[in-house]
Amino acid sequence: MKKMITVILLGIAIFTFAFSRPALAADAASGAKVFSANCASCHAGGKNLVNAAKSLKKADLEKYGLYSAEAIIAQVTNGKGAMPAFGKRLKSEQIENVAAYVLSQADKEWK
Repeated sequence: MKKMITVILLGIAIFTFAFSRPALAADAASGAKVFSANCASCHAGGKNLVNAAKSLKKADLEKYGLYSAEAIIAQVTNGKGAMPAFGKRLKSEQIENVAAYVLSQADKEWK
């Protein structure tokens, strides 16, 4: 009986880890530096100088389906519309850090 319970618990643990999303170990402080050097010219203070309706404010990120690290990483990496792609200019770790910074600032309403 103990073996059966152990096998079941092990199966549950394996299933849980196999199908859970990995956490991003991003550094928002480092992301702030990368953001300042690469993004702030268009997005200072969470604004969008090209299209004011699509700011980096939490409400706008949610409205346009960008309120997640994955979505921001994809946008920064690949670009879209007037936004250039940074996938070849920045390392993936830098982009992850920028995403963490943007989300942290959006949560604070960019104050």
